[in-house]
Amino acid sequence: MGANKYIRETLIKEYKERSPEYKNKLAEWTKQDNIVKIERPSNLARARALGYKAKEGIIIARASVRKGNRKRPAVGGGRKPSKSARFISRHKSMQVIAEERVSKRFSNYEVLNSYFVGETGTDRFYEVILVSKQDKSVAKDRVYASIANQNGRAHRSLTSAGKKARGL
Repeated sequence: MGANKYIRETLIKEYKERSPEYKNKLAEWTKQDNIVKIERPSNLARARALGYKAKEGIIIARASVRKGNRKRPAVGGGRKPSKSARFISRHKSMQVIAEERVSKRFSNYEVLNSYFVGETGTDRFYEVILVSKQDKSVAKDRVYASIANQNGRAHRSLTSAGKKARGL
């Protein structure tokens, strides 16, 4: 078995058993900002499967998204049945929302892909792989160069999570 398979199995085991190390990680993540640039992926096997390489011009950011339905601030417009909805379900998946938020924060990077890393009672955490638009080492690699040239991949549902939102 390769190293990636062992990494994947240990992460699945940690998640299922809710090991103390995993709980401590989640507790740290909830204290941090909603979008954080990180040095290396927490799930290396998954990141590599989605196209991550440890080279210049490729970074990873962790994003947290609040769980649950969107709550409207107040019901307005009189007492009409059509206006009485207090909680509105999202039309996009939480992963798509995380990709879009990270894309806004890092505007000089383009979203390659993302994956789930954990959840608490209130938040879900995703790691998003980003490719630099200006980096010369990225421009030499054909695959990354074509992705870096596409503008707004996350907002146009061109990532793997976004395709689900488009109904394809």
